Amino acid sequence: MKFPYLITITVLISLGGFSHNTHATEFLMFYLGGQSNMDGYGSVKDLPENLNKQVNDVFIFHGNPRPDLAGNGGDGKWAPLKPGHGAGYSYSSENGKIKYSNRFGVEITFAHAIKKAFPNHKIAIIKYSRGGTSIHVDAARNFGCWDPNFKKGKGKFKNINQYDHFLATVKNATSIHDIDGDGESDTLIPSGILWMQGESDAAINKEIALEYKANLHELMVGIQAAFHKDDIPVVIGRISDSGAGGPKKTWPFGNLVRDQMAKYVADYQPAALVKSTDDYGYSDPWHYDSAGYIDLGNQFAKELLNLLEK
Repeated sequence: MKFPYLITITVLISLGGFSHNTHATEFLMFYLGGQSNMDGYGSVKDLPENLNKQVNDVFIFHGNPRPDLAGNGGDGKWAPLKPGHGAGYSYSSENGKIKYSNRFGVEITFAHAIKKAFPNHKIAIIKYSRGGTSIHVDAARNFGCWDPNFKKGKGKFKNINQYDHFLATVKNATSIHDIDGDGESDTLIPSGILWMQGESDAAINKEIALEYKANLHELMVGIQAAFHKDDIPVVIGRISDSGAGGPKKTWPFGNLVRDQMAKYVADYQPAALVKSTDDYGYSDPWHYDSAGYIDLGNQFAKELLNLLEK
């Protein structure tokens, strides 16, 4: 595996300030983003014993999810990874405490698989996602928008959207000198981006769906730029439909977005598409069941590892 250059977090003051520290502990770092199927709706009680516990040498910074035109998005702190980073997770800026949920997402099995592949490395996960969010501004409704060029609102939080909350998450995460609490400085190696989103862009009209590839590309360029590396591998989770909507489908323009995802992966490298979502069960019309999230994390890891080996 050829690692991207190192981001040294010990001297990071802003997204533009990086330096190299040869004595720092190195962490392979992965970003997890998207909407609710990245949040995760798996039930922690459904996890087998070997997964329902803290993951050794894996740390996560889970940015507090917030709506557009709001503050405190991306607040959080580094902590050992354990179940509870699914839908309902939050972080309180007032008392500095994490509120774990009874849900999990792809981070659990993804971390286990990556750790197995790199047993001699420590792993860092940065997660920021928010349910219902779109990339296209006209599909955001009241959930939120990821468009880096978002212009809306007024007052203190004018123009603040999901991309800004992502940037805040990265800034907050990389401003910490010692993420594992061992008293020594740490270094993050940007190694992969996992993206599970697109359902909201498939819900409104044909025109929005057909713009998904271009919008996804612009966003991924922006996410890669936040880590100062323009060829971080990207793995996209393909959206699927539960069929709960009958002939009208839950996501009326889902097939168009799926096609756009495939075209993105074909045109922009290094990138891969997870296709296993078609085989998953659902806990409701919009979200996979626990077995789905368990497999999805493994599939994300499989595709990413293939890219890292090239």
